Amino acid sequence: MKDDFILAVTGQSLIKRDTRKVEAPAFEDVKRLLKSADLAFTNFESTVFGDHRGWPMKGSYFGSSEPEMLDALHDIGFRALSLSNNHAFDLGPSGVLSTLEEVERRGFLHAGIGRNLSDAGTPGSGRIGGRSIAIVAMDGGPGPDFMYAADVADSRPERPGVNRLHLSQILEVDNDAFRQLGTIRDRIGYTPVDLINDSQPDDGPDIDPENEIGIGRAIFRRSDRFGKTVRMDEADLARNLGAISAAAASGSLVIAYLHHHHWASDWLEVPGWVGAFARQCIDAGASAFVSHGAPVLQPIEIYNRQPIFYSLGNFIFHTRSDISTWRRTEVWESVVGLCTFGPDNRLTGMKLYPVLIGGEEALRDPTVERRIAPHLATGEAAERILRRLADHSDRLGSRIDIADGVGSLRPS
Repeated sequence: MKDDFILAVTGQSLIKRDTRKVEAPAFEDVKRLLKSADLAFTNFESTVFGDHRGWPMKGSYFGSSEPEMLDALHDIGFRALSLSNNHAFDLGPSGVLSTLEEVERRGFLHAGIGRNLSDAGTPGSGRIGGRSIAIVAMDGGPGPDFMYAADVADSRPERPGVNRLHLSQILEVDNDAFRQLGTIRDRIGYTPVDLINDSQPDDGPDIDPENEIGIGRAIFRRSDRFGKTVRMDEADLARNLGAISAAAASGSLVIAYLHHHHWASDWLEVPGWVGAFARQCIDAGASAFVSHGAPVLQPIEIYNRQPIFYSLGNFIFHTRSDISTWRRTEVWESVVGLCTFGPDNRLTGMKLYPVLIGGEEALRDPTVERRIAPHLATGEAAERILRRLADHSDRLGSRIDIADGVGSLRPS
């Protein structure tokens, strides 16, 4: 084993247009960065429309990609992919099977979907740059039960799908509000059968009748405050942490990956449950925790000398101009993180290179379809991105030094 291993991590890649057609020096700079690492990792935020075909399983936010988009990711420098996300099932089981075939045909190290739950939950593993690498990739939803992989059971066949970390959103209310909700439920005549019916096609949720009220798809919990949190399925938690532990015990450098859409009201803030789960993954043996979902760059934390990337935002984001949600500048800004690990798979240092999707000129263009590929940011844009990241990370005890448009961080 060589002394150091460099892992490059980026924002998620929702790719529908071929970036190989982009001719821009600032994009070439990004590609050189990724290719300088031993391994570059991203989340393939899509599903492949391939030989198994498939049918749209969503409405306005449906998305799929032609197989050639994987060639574009390979051209950028990526060799490892997470496949667990809210778009992974957009063509149903057929899309999952096509994605697996096309990814495996190109030799990507991958994890997060499978032909059944056992397959989807198995770490993707390989030997790269003289180092054993493993990826455990999960999706926390929210999503319908049928998008998640299942093993054969009783009279039910297995189902191709996504590796799940089942999270139930809980809405916390104080005692007065809880009593009012109970009165409303009772006066409406909303029964447990109504709750089961409204949960279709999913199973009805488990409700603590003394402290929780379920109406529609919402679960309200009695609390001393108002807020949002999640409840984590204990079986999914144990299964995924066990996969991380087993891979780490074999000597692998383990990347624990989570995609979720249980965001805080302020996208730049990290919900408390995410931090708790990330630290559990590191305690289980992960060398890095990487997350996407919130479409913005969130803080970096160093825990037990290992990096936690709470959200790396977007790296490639092929969306539509008519979706006003994506007009925030922060949606188009991120960093490429080059993380150096020693022979013991522990972090020894990190460099952070700011990127703008499409570059500064495209950022001023309201037609977001022209924002095709990430550009290395320089000058005021680089300072803005890195300064925001540094300020937010400092609250978590992580000091990022900025010099010449590059951030650097060392574990303390």
